[in-house]
Formats: sequence, structure tokens, C-alpha cells
Amino acid sequence: MTLDPVQVRVLGALMEKEIATPETYPLSLNALIAACNQRSSRDPVMELAEEQVRQALHGLEDLALTAVVRDSRVAKYEHRIRTVLNLRRDETAVLCLLFLRGPQTPGELRSRSERLHSFDGLDAVESTLERMTASPPAEETTSAQRLAPLVAVLPRQPGSREARYAHLLGGPVEAAARDSGSAGFSSGAPSAVDRDGRSAAPSVTARVDALEAEVAALRSAIASIEAQLEDRPGEG
Repeated sequence: MTLDPVQVRVLGALMEKEIATPETYPLSLNALIAACNQRSSRDPVMELAEEQVRQALHGLEDLALTAVVRDSRVAKYEHRIRTVLNLRRDETAVLCLLFLRGPQTPGELRSRSERLHSFDGLDAVESTLERMTASPPAEETTSAQRLAPLVAVLPRQPGSREARYAHLLGGPVEAAARDSGSAGFSSGAPSAVDRDGRSAAPSVTARVDALEAEVAALRSAIASIEAQLEDRPGEG
């Protein structure tokens, strides 16, 4: 199961509105589009068209992650991800926030989850994340998709005391090396990790090369500006 960014946004919006505004849930297509495109509590902010949301809903329905409610004059939509992935309420809240706002630290997740789930403290958030980064035993779940981790740890940003976490339903993400016991620069070096926790193609070298090329271009531009300034006749 790999979702594209529009499907992730649609699913996250449905999850959020079910918990935060149950009186308006399930959502009509227009309400869902507005929820996807709202400018608060979204990162990145999107401007999705009706056809994009329709296509995302069709794909999610094929995966049994959404369903259409036809008991009213207007078709409405609801998510089924909690059933499909056998999610607890705390896990649903965390996954919803990661869908809507991208990678976040445990502290950010706790402060932003007030409308979705009441965590007792930071330890409770970290416990939930720890559970979601592991593959649960097969006997504890009836969902094949849940046999793989749902969340991965990202490299800690400079100056940050907390690591960030990202969901894995959109494909591989940049995650910290898992083998903390290895020596040398490989310990803690970023590498791509898939939903099964396996290391994918490394990207550190490519990023370093790109940064070096950018620095070289900036140096060249600065040198050109300095040369132009030196060639100007003196003023005064």
C-alpha cells in the first residue's frame, strides 16, 4: 500500500473531521475539498481541484480505505483506515497528524493532538510512536498491511533535541540508520528506509554533491560581483 500525496491529504482530512467535528461527518465532496485545502493545520497547504479529490477517493475506495455513504441526497465519504490497519485511537491521531502536517517531533505531535486524542504526556506519545515503528506480531492483528511498520524515525535536525517521525504509507522516507551499534560515520547517517525497515538506496552522497555544486556556484557568483566592483571607477 503506497499512497500518493493527494490520497494522503484526503485520508488525513477525513480522519481529522471524524474526530474533531463528528456532527458534520461523513463529508460531502465540497466539504472534503475544503478540508483538504484549508490553510490552517496543513503542511504543505494544497489547492486541490474537484477532479483530483475524486480520483484520490476512487483509488482509496479500491484499497478499502474509504467508502461512500448513500443514505442522503448528497453522496458523502468516510474513511475505513482504522479498521483496515487495526489502529488504536492514539495511533489514529498520530497517523492523522503525520498525514496532514508532515514529519513531526513527539513534542509537536502532543501539542497538536488536543482535538484528536488526549495523551497523558510526552511519554505516552513516544510509546505510541515506538509501537508504530515496529512490526506487530501476526497474531495481534488481522490486517496484512499492519504487519509492516507505519512510522519511521527521521534524522535529527541540527539544534533539535527531539527526532522527527514520518508515516510510511507514502513510500520510503529519509530515516536514520537503525544500527546504533555500528561504529564510524555510518552510525546515525541518513538513509532511505522502506515500510519493512530495510535500507533502500542511499542518498547522502547525492545530497553532498548537490550542496558542493551549489556552494561552488555561489562562490563563482560572488567572485564575479567582486570583479565588477573592482573594475568600477572610484567615486567621490
